[in-house]
Amino acid sequence: SAPKSKYSHGLERNKADHGLFSVSVATSGDSHLKLLSDVAQTVKGQGTIAWVNCGDSEGRKLCKKVKVDPSSKRGGAELLHYKDGTFHTEYNRPATFKSMVTFLKDPSGPPLWEENPEAKDVIHIETEKDFRKLLKREERPILMMFYAPWCGVCKRMQPIFQQAATETKGKYVLAGMNVHPAEFDGLKQEYNVKGYPTLCYFEKGKFLHHYENYGATAKDIADWMKNPQPPQPKTPEVPWSETDSPVFHLTDESFDSFLEEHPTALVMFYAPWCGHCKKMKPEYDEAAEILNRGSPGVLAAVDATVHKAVGDRFKISGFPTVKYFEKAEEKYTLPQLRSKDKIIEFMHNPQAPPPPEQSWEEKPSSVSHLGSEDFREALKKKKHALVMFYAPWCPHCKNAVPHFTTAAELFKEDRKIVYAAVDCTKGQNHELCKQEGVEGYPTFNYYNYGKFVEKYNGDRGEAGFTGFMRSLRGRDQEKVVKRKDEL
Repeated sequence: SAPKSKYSHGLERNKADHGLFSVSVATSGDSHLKLLSDVAQTVKGQGTIAWVNCGDSEGRKLCKKVKVDPSSKRGGAELLHYKDGTFHTEYNRPATFKSMVTFLKDPSGPPLWEENPEAKDVIHIETEKDFRKLLKREERPILMMFYAPWCGVCKRMQPIFQQAATETKGKYVLAGMNVHPAEFDGLKQEYNVKGYPTLCYFEKGKFLHHYENYGATAKDIADWMKNPQPPQPKTPEVPWSETDSPVFHLTDESFDSFLEEHPTALVMFYAPWCGHCKKMKPEYDEAAEILNRGSPGVLAAVDATVHKAVGDRFKISGFPTVKYFEKAEEKYTLPQLRSKDKIIEFMHNPQAPPPPEQSWEEKPSSVSHLGSEDFREALKKKKHALVMFYAPWCPHCKNAVPHFTTAAELFKEDRKIVYAAVDCTKGQNHELCKQEGVEGYPTFNYYNYGKFVEKYNGDRGEAGFTGFMRSLRGRDQEKVVKRKDEL
């Protein structure tokens, strides 16, 4: 909440449960203070802004207490965010009015797209007036992405869109506009924006087509811009059970009697929308072509989104799930069976599947595995913490794990240092990862006594991870030597 008035230096004090503290060595007449005053005015009632001058004796005590040294920062000021009475995060987004207001309105929300330096070639439109102006004066073709900051598909598409903007710079204009606020309802109606993102193609100010390839690569976008075509009408997908498939397609009603008639059967539980299932279907069909002529067993499939009773009975929670039945009894679940050859080989010699591989967390190591419940507490005690935010399925994460683990092993005796990891797919961790600015895997963040300092973008090998910690430790020792010299 708002600090004592002697620290607020004429800034607006708001009744709110979170706010930004600006600790500074500058005088209160500086432009930074003017910016903060404007922000404070705008977020009145939603957040508090406080100013502490570390240059005067009162302020110096407080700055020392919260362990800040703004003189070491560019611009001589440091911005810290407190929420519900405790430190939340260091403000490390651009010191602009728009960025600060966006952050204070939703401190855990995503940063603005235009803050990303890799999106510098995307034209970021803020107002309807700017949008109309762009259409009027721009000679080159325009592809406009209407988006909302919270939308998952938009976030996935933005890096590709900004890459396409860089690659086609000069020839075409790729622009982005957050049209989620209600003030843009008229604009959304005009261009038929019913969901996010909606991509519209303009030539000489005229809207021509929508672009609907949301899984596009940067090259796909660039190629389409050379020869823009309206979206093709989608042909409805024929259900697998209605195609010329040699697989036995089962229902809630036929499932049990089928297994009684066929003493050995492999059953694939699937969902029509699932990508991995679509990839597996032709392999399964080809294997069935051979196996369903007779021995050693048959191949069947169940759409578990339609035949829910069977899906519930066998606790199907992911797709595809492949189960092997013998004499109508479930015997094995077989996650490794995905290809025609593996399926045929298994049916000729049914074996129990290999035990699932131990997760990183289950393997003993010097890496500290943290979750939303102990993350802040654990990091507060460590001077230097390098945290890897990951997802177990991600290939780049798997590559980094052995190197990160070796680095942790090297520093395990140093009580001030920790190499920690957070599995962002587990329970409440997803929320924590979002708060810590994780937008892709793996993300490495460096913390000092629980305070976020910077993202680690160095080498992801053992040398990179250990070198980073060594240089921090080296700096610590230099400071100790310097202090001794001063004494």
